[in-house]
Amino acid sequence: MTPPLLIRKANSRDLSAILNLFETARRFMAANGNPSQWDEGYPNADIVRTDIAHGNCYVCTPADRPTIVGTFVFILGEEPTYRLIEQGHWHADRPYGTIHRIASDGHTHGIARATFDYCAAQTDYLRIDTHADNRPMLRAITRYGFRPCGIIYVRDGSPRLSFDLERPSAGRP
Repeated sequence: MTPPLLIRKANSRDLSAILNLFETARRFMAANGNPSQWDEGYPNADIVRTDIAHGNCYVCTPADRPTIVGTFVFILGEEPTYRLIEQGHWHADRPYGTIHRIASDGHTHGIARATFDYCAAQTDYLRIDTHADNRPMLRAITRYGFRPCGIIYVRDGSPRLSFDLERPSAGRP
């Protein structure tokens, strides 16, 4: 049985491990029919440093050792690339959290689920997007219960499939 995963905010000492996870993810995506989602060195060290400085970058470690086996970015608040959505719509118009840049070491199972669980515990409305060719992430997203919403465009203009997840809130009817 796999030990549970712990999640904590990343710090500057984690930069090298996070960049290694992104490199592993790039190789995995390229080998599995998704060579263009994270091409040309994206995400890079400057992006990770900014994510860490803003307190939005997280790392996953097994409960039984401090080795970083996964990472993700979680942002509470508006995501500018989500303002325009085509071929669909968001299921709610209210505050949300956005999940970005999930990556794992390629050996540890449960990174996506642990990420989704952690983020869903922070807010009752989540949004996420991924490349149409990222079949493993699409499976993880839909398996968790995210609903398809439409197509958004990331900063370089390329399309992404978007999803959201709404949970009942004690403060909402």
